[in-house]
Amino acid sequence: MRRALEHSRNRTALLGAMGFAFLLAAQPSFADSQPPPFAAGKPHEGQTLVQRDCIACHAQRYAGDHEQIYLRLDRRVRTPAQLMAQIQRCNTELGTNYFPEEEEHVAAYLNLHYYKFE
Repeated sequence: MRRALEHSRNRTALLGAMGFAFLLAAQPSFADSQPPPFAAGKPHEGQTLVQRDCIACHAQRYAGDHEQIYLRLDRRVRTPAQLMAQIQRCNTELGTNYFPEEEEHVAAYLNLHYYKFE
């Protein structure tokens, strides 16, 4: 009788653990539930801002080739957060006075064409 009770408890514990594992597997992971970076940004609007405000400065820094700031091997921006921080720094330095949503438009454009963060 004691052995049967122990077997029953072990089986119940195993089934409980299996059920818990199934529930965890069925839940979307935290990473899966996150929207892609800059999902609220509009790349077309960001392109307009980049062309108007960023290209001249970048071209001056890279001998006329403004794209080199995004394509260089020693790229400083390696995450979506770093991209947003850099856009905010440029916004402040250039005095463009972008609103946060405009900064996100710029980030969406740059991400689509250069960074490809997912």
